[in-house]
Amino acid sequence: MNYTIKKLFYFFAFSIAITVYGQNDTSNKTQKSIWKGTLDYRFVPSIKEQIKNKTFIPASLNKENFYGKDKRTKGNNVVPGKGLPKGLDPLLSSQKSSIGKRIKSTSLTFETTNSAATPSDPTGAVGRDYYIASWNTAFRIFNKDGSPATPAASLTTLFPGTPNGDPIVLYDSQADRYIVTEFENNPNGFHVAISQTNDPVNGGWHVYSANGFQTGTFPDYTKFSIWSDGYYVTANISATDTNGNTRNGQVWALERDKMLVGDISASIQAFSLTGIETNGFYSPQAFNVTDGNLPARGNATIVYMQDDAWSNVNSDHLKLWTINVDWSNSSNSTISAPIQISTSPFTSVFDGGGFSNLPQPTGPNIDAMQATIMNQAQFRKFATHNSVVFNFVVNTDPTNKLAGIRWYELRQAGDGQPWSIYQEGTYVAPEGRHAFGASMAMDGEGNIGMGYSSVSATQSISLRYSGRFKDDPLNTMTALEELIVQSNSDNPNTRYADYSHLTVDPSNDADFWFVSEYFNNGARSNMVGVFQLTAPPNNDVGITSFINPSSGVLSDSEDITVTIRNFGTEDQTNFPVSYTINGGTVVTETFTSILGQGQTVEFTFTAKANLSISNQVYSIEAYTGLSGDENVSNNSTSIEVINALDSCTPTALEGCGLDGIKRFVLGTIDIDDGNDGCNSTGSIRGYVDRRNLSTDLDRSLSTPYTLRARHNWTDNPTGESLSAWIDFNDNGTFEVSEQLINGVSFTQAGRLDNFDLNIPSTAPLGNHILRVKAIDATAGGDINDPCSDFDYGEVHDYSVKIIDSTLSTNDYILENSEIKLFTQANNHFKIELKTDYQEMINFRVFDILGKQIVFNNISKKGDRYEYALDMSYAAPGVYVVKMGSFTKYKSVKLVVK
Repeated sequence: MNYTIKKLFYFFAFSIAITVYGQNDTSNKTQKSIWKGTLDYRFVPSIKEQIKNKTFIPASLNKENFYGKDKRTKGNNVVPGKGLPKGLDPLLSSQKSSIGKRIKSTSLTFETTNSAATPSDPTGAVGRDYYIASWNTAFRIFNKDGSPATPAASLTTLFPGTPNGDPIVLYDSQADRYIVTEFENNPNGFHVAISQTNDPVNGGWHVYSANGFQTGTFPDYTKFSIWSDGYYVTANISATDTNGNTRNGQVWALERDKMLVGDISASIQAFSLTGIETNGFYSPQAFNVTDGNLPARGNATIVYMQDDAWSNVNSDHLKLWTINVDWSNSSNSTISAPIQISTSPFTSVFDGGGFSNLPQPTGPNIDAMQATIMNQAQFRKFATHNSVVFNFVVNTDPTNKLAGIRWYELRQAGDGQPWSIYQEGTYVAPEGRHAFGASMAMDGEGNIGMGYSSVSATQSISLRYSGRFKDDPLNTMTALEELIVQSNSDNPNTRYADYSHLTVDPSNDADFWFVSEYFNNGARSNMVGVFQLTAPPNNDVGITSFINPSSGVLSDSEDITVTIRNFGTEDQTNFPVSYTINGGTVVTETFTSILGQGQTVEFTFTAKANLSISNQVYSIEAYTGLSGDENVSNNSTSIEVINALDSCTPTALEGCGLDGIKRFVLGTIDIDDGNDGCNSTGSIRGYVDRRNLSTDLDRSLSTPYTLRARHNWTDNPTGESLSAWIDFNDNGTFEVSEQLINGVSFTQAGRLDNFDLNIPSTAPLGNHILRVKAIDATAGGDINDPCSDFDYGEVHDYSVKIIDSTLSTNDYILENSEIKLFTQANNHFKIELKTDYQEMINFRVFDILGKQIVFNNISKKGDRYEYALDMSYAAPGVYVVKMGSFTKYKSVKLVVK
C-alpha cells in the first residue's frame, strides 16, 4: 500500500513516450495494445557497495507505524439472493471424505521482520543461493539457512523517491536473477529492480520505472509474473482512454530480454482486459513460470474469477485472456477475447462484500481478501502437458460464514493450446477454523504445496500448510495440515497481510518456501516456513509451544508446561525434555509415557521455575533430546515472559506520607483531598489502582492536556519528579515509546502543580491505562522506570479513553442529511443521500435479523450519493438500508415483495 499522504489521482506530464491505440473494450474480439512506451532506466550499486560508501538506506526503525492506502475502496456490486450455490460449497464433501496423509514438518522457520506496517504485504522468493523477503517499504536478503545476509533495507535503496509499498519479490530461475518491485503514485507507475548478477548482495541492480499511465489512474495492488517473452503486471486499476472509454481491467507487458541485460531501450505495452465484470476492487493474475523451464514465447495468460452473486454475471466461471506481444512492432501486439471456463458453483462474497469478515479471539473481524486471485498463478511445463495452479477465498457456508480456499489446476496439452480445468477443490481447515490468504505451487514432481492463514473466534491467527501428492485422488488436498507458527496476540486492525507468497526452491525443486503475516507479542511480523511434501521420518519428536507460564504476576514457584509432538511414524517413550531460563542452568527430566505417532500432549516439568523478580523479562527455551532424532530443526521452542501485574506494581520501600501524589486532576478525574497519607492498594504500599476512574482525551487537539498533581514535601519542593505513560498497545507494559512525561520536576509543594500531557495524533482510539509515577528523586528509585521500586513516593493507575473530535463534525453532517428511497419495477430500488458530507461513505443493507447482505463504499455525485440496488433475487420481506459511516448514518426501510 502507499504509505505517504498523497492523493490517489494525479494529472501529470508523461515521462514515457506513449502511442495510443484506441479500442472499444466492450468488444468480444481480439484487440491490439492500447499504448506503448519506453521504461526509464538507472543503475544502482550493490548493497555491499552502498554499505561501504555509507549511502545505504536502512529500513525504518520506528516499527513503521502507519497504515496502507485502503485499496479496497469499493467492492463489487453484490445482488442479495442471486447466484449459486444456495447452501454449502458443493466441493466440500469431496475434501471432507478424502483420506489424509501425514507429511513432514517444516525444515526451517525464520522471521523476516517484526516491524511491519498495517498490513504487512508479505512477499519473498527463494533462489539458488539466497532468499529475498520484502514487506511494506523494506526488504532484506537472507542466506538459505535463514540468517541475514544484509541489514533490512528501505526500498529507496533501490528505487527513487519515497518508498510506497506493495512490493513483490520474484526469482527468474531461467536467468538466475532476483527481482524486487513496488508501485508508485508520484507520478503513477511502478518500479522493477533486477539483480545484475546472480548475487544480489555483491552485484548491482538494473532498475526500470514505468513513470506514467493514462490520466487519472493509479496501479494499486500490483502483481508481477515471469513469462518467456516478458514480465507481466496486473493491478486494481480503472483508466479512461483518449476516446473517453473507462477500462476496469488492464495489464502491462515489460520487455524482459532487454531488462535482464540493462538495456536502456526496454519498452512497455498495455492491454485492456475486455469483457471483465467488476465494479469495484478486483485482482487478476498473469501466469508465472515457477521454474526455469520456460514455455514457447507468446501466449501469456491472465486469469480472473467471476461470481454470479455479482451484478451482470450469470454463472460462476473463470475468464482467461491470452497476450501476444510483438516487441518490434506494437501494432501487431494483441490480446484475445476472454475465454470463459465454467466452474462448480462458489460464493466469494463475505458480509455483502464488506471488508471486515473473519472473527478472532479479540479485536475486530479481519479482511478475508475476497475478489482476488491470490499471489500467484503458478505455471509449470511437464513432458505430457502444462499445468497452472491458483486459488481464491470462498465462503463455504454463507449461513454460518466459514472461509475456505477454492483452488484449481488447469491443464493444456502443450504451449499455446486451450486450457481446461483438470481438477478443482475447496479446502477448509480443521476445528472449524477459517482458511484464507493462500499461496500455492507445484514442485518438480507435480505435487502441490499450499500455505495459508487460519483464524477463528477462539484461536488467533496461525500460518499453516497442506497439499496433495500428484497421484492422489483428484479435487482434494490430501496432506494433513501442519503448523508453521501460531500468533500469541491478535490483530488490532481489520487489515491483514494483503497477500502471501509461496515459491519453490530451484536447488532441489522440492522445498516450498511460504511467507505470510502473524502476530508476535503484539508486533505485526512475517514468518517464513520451509516444507516438502514428503512422508515424516520414523523418529522425530519436538516442542511445539508453551502453555505456561505467561506474563503477569509471577512467583518463585511457576509451572513450566509445554506441548510435545511426535512428528514421526514410530511411538516414542523415555526421552529427555529440558528447559533453561535466560541461558542458565539446564533442567532435564524424562518423558515416561508413550507418545503415539502424530500425537500431541502437554508436559509439565516437576521442577518449578523462579520468575519472581519484578519487571524482569525471562527468556525460556524448552527442547527435546530424543536419541536418533531425524529432524532436529523442530526440537525446541522459546518464549519471553515478563513478571508484571496486568502490569507491574512497584512498591514504596520506605514510605509515602508526604511524597507521591496527594491530589490528582486530569479531565473529569479529581481525586484525593490533598492531605498527607499513603495511597495504596492492598498491601502494596505506594501503589494505587484507580483504573475504575476514567476521562476522555482528544487526540485531535493541537494543545497539550494539563495533568495536575500535588505533593506535600515542603522541605524540598523541586526534589519530587513526575512521569506518565499510556499503554497505547494494551499489552500490559509501559514502553519507552509510550512515556509522555519524562521525569519533570515539581515547582511547588502543598498545592497542585501543572504538567503538559501531549496525546499523539496517531494514538489508538479506545480505552487504555494511564500510569503516573511521582517520587522523591533525591532518594532511591528511577523516575523513568514504570515498574521499579523506589524509596519515597507513589504510582497511580487510571483509565483514559482516546477520542477524536474531528470525527464528530462529519458525524454531525451525516446526522442532518436526507435519505430517500425510490421503488422501481421488479424489486429494484434507487437510494439517495443528499448531504454536505464530501468523503467516501459506506452503503449497507441488512435483513430483518440484522445480517449484513450488501456492503459497498460509494463516492459522491454532485450534491448526493446514489446507489442502484437490485433486490430481485432476495427473499420477500423488510430490509434496512444504511448510508454513512459506521458510527453515524441515515437509514431507511424497504420492502421486497
